[in-house]
Amino acid sequence: MPRRPVAALAMDAGTADAVLKPPARQQLGELTELAGPVLTDFGTAEARHVLSTVELLVTGWGCPPLDAAVLARAPELRAVVHTAGSVRGHLTPACWARGIEVSTAAAANAVPVAEYTLAMILLANKQVLPAAHAYRQRRARGELLLTDPLLGNHRNTVGILSASLIGRRVIALLRAHELRVLLYDPYVDEAEAAALGAVSAGLAELFAASDVVSVHTPLLPATRGLVSAELLALLRDGGTLINTARGAVVDQEALTAEVRGGRLRAVLDVTEPEVLPPGHPLWACENALITPHLAGSQGNELDRLAETALQEVRRWAAGEGFAHAVPPDGKELLA
Repeated sequence: MPRRPVAALAMDAGTADAVLKPPARQQLGELTELAGPVLTDFGTAEARHVLSTVELLVTGWGCPPLDAAVLARAPELRAVVHTAGSVRGHLTPACWARGIEVSTAAAANAVPVAEYTLAMILLANKQVLPAAHAYRQRRARGELLLTDPLLGNHRNTVGILSASLIGRRVIALLRAHELRVLLYDPYVDEAEAAALGAVSAGLAELFAASDVVSVHTPLLPATRGLVSAELLALLRDGGTLINTARGAVVDQEALTAEVRGGRLRAVLDVTEPEVLPPGHPLWACENALITPHLAGSQGNELDRLAETALQEVRRWAAGEGFAHAVPPDGKELLA
């Protein structure tokens, strides 16, 4: 029987309980020699003892940074399996310099985000937010037959900002609907966009032509404030901006002005900061739907993260390599 690699969990304790429930924890124990408690602080004596022999870290939300000092105390560490999406919060350049193999459950976490986005696109085109507000105010039905040519999901235009894992999945889900899909991504050419099911478009063109724009770009120095006041001004009256990526990708002050003025609508699962302060005007905007970073894995969707991580541990322990490896040159593009 092959030797099981020594592994440890490194994440917030609550995250470990939520994501790696007892059955998953048992499977992990069968695949590896699971050492010690959940590591929430790499500086404790107990953590130092575990790190001295660990070969694999299974990480999650709340994992402390794996910097050079921590790695020096983990001479046997060869791989990290992350049970969530982005690894930018806890993996440092020292990890890549050491050649540590990295896997992420970003593909699994993309599933519920894309589902949330699809739902919001369809509801936005149906103008559910203003209709529900008007219905609540009147407590009576309005016109039985609405003839606004911009209302509905028949051949309206959806703009997707970035062909990220989530952006690509949203485009795939939109294939089942009679919607025109535009894509802006400087790394994707016209042929690849067409293969995905979208039409390649410039940034200004996408905003000017879309009824709904959905943001899926990672937050990088080059994308901070990418959705500017000038681009928002191009979005048609009554258009909707959906953001499930990062709040700072959008000029929030400009968006707030457009939404408060009643010209645009917004569905924001992320804001800058998270959470918005109590007096922020977006809270009182009838044209804004703000959700608490709900799009990502929640509830039973967390089981998908555990299943993905366990599959990766199984592959790595068998010497097969990761199915969802994060290459060193791709780490900066992760949200």
